[in-house]
Amino acid sequence: MSSRDGMNYAPTGKPKPVCSPGEFVFAAAGLEHGHIYGMCNGLLEAGGVLKWVYDEDPAKIAAFRKTYPGVREARSLEEILEDPEVHMVAAAAIPADRCGLGLRVLAAGKDYFTDKPPFTTLEQIQEARRACRDTQRKYMVYYSERLHSECAVFAGQLVREGAIGRVVQLIGAGPHRVNAPARPDWFFRKERYGGILCDIGCHQVEQFLYFAGCKDAKVVQSKVANYHHKQYPELEDFGDASLIGDNGATCYFRVDWLTPDGLGVWGDGRTIILGTEGYIELRKYIDVARDRRGNHLYWVDGKGARHLCVDGQVGYPFFGELILDCLNRTERAMSQEHAFKAAELSIQAQRMAIRIE
Repeated sequence: MSSRDGMNYAPTGKPKPVCSPGEFVFAAAGLEHGHIYGMCNGLLEAGGVLKWVYDEDPAKIAAFRKTYPGVREARSLEEILEDPEVHMVAAAAIPADRCGLGLRVLAAGKDYFTDKPPFTTLEQIQEARRACRDTQRKYMVYYSERLHSECAVFAGQLVREGAIGRVVQLIGAGPHRVNAPARPDWFFRKERYGGILCDIGCHQVEQFLYFAGCKDAKVVQSKVANYHHKQYPELEDFGDASLIGDNGATCYFRVDWLTPDGLGVWGDGRTIILGTEGYIELRKYIDVARDRRGNHLYWVDGKGARHLCVDGQVGYPFFGELILDCLNRTERAMSQEHAFKAAELSIQAQRMAIRIE
């Protein structure tokens, strides 16, 4: 796992199977983004069996099979979709192609687990909603900045227990290192990646909806810019947005591709959750200039102030919950509407964004 390159950041946790060996079989398809490794790690640790992999690029297949030597190479996507043993297809295709792939997976009667962003247009969301309704299959999304962050998981537990009262605001910072020479061509083509608020802004929107307990929200304002990468005219290296939730909670977030090389990780991701009786700050990947470990949680309430490093202490329960949801047709890991709403609001923010020149 590389902590300096967000594209290849793939956390690993302790195995915690929720099902019997062979009870939940999944496949990987679409290896355009390194997040596929984090997705597969989470499912494997929760007891899933990785049977197949498919991609059109032999080099990506070879690298994937080196990490997961027991996986079989499929001759085509259809070989996976026609396998009755496969419950789910996990994929990290080019963002603009993720919906089309998902529709094929759902039509084959299998659940779909995609990297974020799950869509690049509002029209794709409408298609996916119809497909989920018609097939009764799941279209789940890997919002890794919450789901694969132990301090974020622990913060969710604290919030649900009322540790800081009613959540009234979230401030999110999602900086990333661009590492342009290692990026594929589609990364610099806005039609393919969707824009910065669509691409990495959806992480921040999802966290706002989750921590504040919102089912919906309104985008109040948003902005995008390309401040430092003029050689890539379609790249947006900065974006921000403000939202108001349907329960009155508010959010401001900022995302960027401006992480300097001096930082020891790919981004100093932070979240501040303000409640009526206290606040929580998450320093997810590093406590800059203090501790190179991630998963730092600062918690202040009426009784005092605390600092906890929960690295390696909490785990990643989402993946086990997702497997059980697929097996039992429940909705505990994440509701389908929540997964779609986070994407929908981020695309709305992208569409209405003021372009700063």
